Amino acid sequence: MFTVYAIPNCNTVKKAIDWLKKNNVSYTFHDYKKSGIEELKLKEWTNQIDWQLLLNKKGTTWKQLEPAVQNSIVSAEKAIELMMQKTSVIKRPLIEKNGKIILLGFEESAYEKAFLTHL
Repeated sequence: MFTVYAIPNCNTVKKAIDWLKKNNVSYTFHDYKKSGIEELKLKEWTNQIDWQLLLNKKGTTWKQLEPAVQNSIVSAEKAIELMMQKTSVIKRPLIEKNGKIILLGFEESAYEKAFLTHL
């Protein structure tokens, strides 16, 4: 089973969810706003991919941070602290299966490739 980590009102997430439904992919949805995110999970992810890829620096949440706060995010530890406080700064959606990151963000061709090999 796949787990989609995201927030439901994000346009990118909506595109990804629509794609998953259209292609009959079963998943559970982890809503950051309702359930938050545990430090252990963020550490697992930063062990799999570069922490900088997990930060959505193009989003409103990042852009609204004070420059001093933005400049203070220089390590996985600092990024994890920020992501726990402001879950909207985590790039989304993040799709995981059996503890492994399958996809980050939404690009239809990547979804086709990933789900053809993982279903």
